[in-house]
Amino acid sequence: MARSKVSLQDIAGQLGVSVKTVSGALSGDGSIRMAEDTRQRIRSLADELGYMPNLIARGMRQGVMPIIGIVADGLITQPFATEIMRAFDNSMRSDGLSVIVTSTGSGRSVDASIAELQRLMPQSIAYATMYHQVVDLPAAAQDSIALMINCRDSRGSLPSLVPAERQAGADITGRLIEAGRQRIAFFNLPGLLAGALRAEGFRDAHASAGIAVDETLLRPATRGTYSNQARSLVFEHVAELFGGPARPDAILCGNDRVALEVYGALRRHDLRIPDDVAIASFDNQVEIAARLDPPLTTMALPHRAMGRRAAEILAGQGAPARTVEEIPFRLVERASI
Repeated sequence: MARSKVSLQDIAGQLGVSVKTVSGALSGDGSIRMAEDTRQRIRSLADELGYMPNLIARGMRQGVMPIIGIVADGLITQPFATEIMRAFDNSMRSDGLSVIVTSTGSGRSVDASIAELQRLMPQSIAYATMYHQVVDLPAAAQDSIALMINCRDSRGSLPSLVPAERQAGADITGRLIEAGRQRIAFFNLPGLLAGALRAEGFRDAHASAGIAVDETLLRPATRGTYSNQARSLVFEHVAELFGGPARPDAILCGNDRVALEVYGALRRHDLRIPDDVAIASFDNQVEIAARLDPPLTTMALPHRAMGRRAAEILAGQGAPARTVEEIPFRLVERASI
C-alpha cells in the first residue's frame, strides 16, 4: 500500500477496531481506553504501512498547526541575527515544529504580519529584531505575541529574551583590568541601547576594581547614531589620545568593525598590540576577529543561545520565560590583550 494513501480507516479495517481507537493510539490520547496490546498492534501496523498523520486535518480539529510564527523586524538580512533563526529553527525541528517567518517594513505593519501568520493557525507567535532594542508594539499586537526575542516590550508586559549587555561590558572591562590595564579608553556605539548598557558595565568593572573612570576616555566611535554608514571618529580619537603623555594602555571597542579601524589607526602611530595597547571588543565577528594580527579578544554575542532558549520556551520544553531574561555573552580569548 502506498505510503501517502494509508489512512486511519485502513489501519482500523485491518485490525478490526474503530477509527477512534486507532486515532487515540497514534495521537497518545489517554482519554480513549484500550488494552496496551491493542495500542502496540496499532502502532506497529502504522509503522509497517508507513502511515503519515494528516497534520492539516489535525490542525483543523485542534485549532492550531505544528507551526511557530516569527514576526521579524529586519532580522533575516543581518549576519549576526540570522544565528538566532538558525538555532531556533534547528531546535524547533527536533520538537516536530516548523518555523514560519514574516518580515515587517517596506510598508508592511506589525499588525499585518501577525494577521498573515494567524491565518496559518500557529501554536504561538514571537517578535524578533536584528539588534537589541526597546520595541513599542501596537496595542492590538500585545495579545498575539508570546515572546520577544533580542528586544524588549516598551510596556514591560511581554516575556523577553535579550543579551546581557551590561554584564558583558563589565566582564570584558574586568578582563582588561585583570591583565594590568589601568587607563582604558572605550570607543562606544552612540545612540544604541547596547552601547549605553555596556558603558554601565564598563563603569561597574572600574568601581569593583577601585579605579576611577576617566570620562574623557569614553568616546563615540562615529558621529551621530552608530551605523555602518556613519562617519567614523576612530582615527581622530587615536591621534588625540596618543598625541599626549597620558596615553591609554587599552581600548575597548564597541564592536569588531570598530576594532578593525583601531588596529589600522594604531599602526599609523607605530603602536604595538598588545605590548603598547591592549584591544578588546564585542561581537566575535569571526571573519574579522580571527584574522586580525594579533587575533582579537572579543565578547561573542549570545544569538545562538537566544535562539535555543526561545525554542525551548515556545515548545513548552523548559522553564517559562521571565519578563526580561538576559542571556550571557561568551568571552573569546585571543592574543590582543
